[in-house]
Amino acid sequence: MVNSKEIEILQIIEENGRISIKTLSKMMDLSESEVENILKKLQREKVILSYSAVIDWSKVHDHENVTAMIDVKVTPQRGVGFDDVAERIYRFPEVKALYLMSGAYDLSVVIEGKSMSQIARFVSEKLSTLESVISTTTHFQLKKYKHDGVVFEDGEEDRRIVVTP
Repeated sequence: MVNSKEIEILQIIEENGRISIKTLSKMMDLSESEVENILKKLQREKVILSYSAVIDWSKVHDHENVTAMIDVKVTPQRGVGFDDVAERIYRFPEVKALYLMSGAYDLSVVIEGKSMSQIARFVSEKLSTLESVISTTTHFQLKKYKHDGVVFEDGEEDRRIVVTP
């Protein structure tokens, strides 16, 4: 069970995973060792799964990938539902995220590749060939405006329209 102090720490590190233990302990009015122990506990209990940075790869020469979101309709298996097919899909290294969804499709898969054709090969050779997969619909990401709460700016502030009352 996660208590209110732990939830507050989680909210702070979700916003800034690089915050120092010293700063976090001052913010929480706890000792550094108490904060370290809470973080270790949350990691051990797999509440904290990883720490990451949001990177604008479009600004890094020769490192921009193509991202696609694939809607997948599957036949759930008796006794395990969607879990088995989901596990088979998330084990592919191209898969960056996988979600069980409500609506017309069952799974939403986010993948990255070097090109649209590489993603097309993934869909036709790996994803569509799984026996539970009935159909797929692929959507290619054209531009990233916001990711994990971080707004991606293109530096062209003057193009934005500001409406004032």
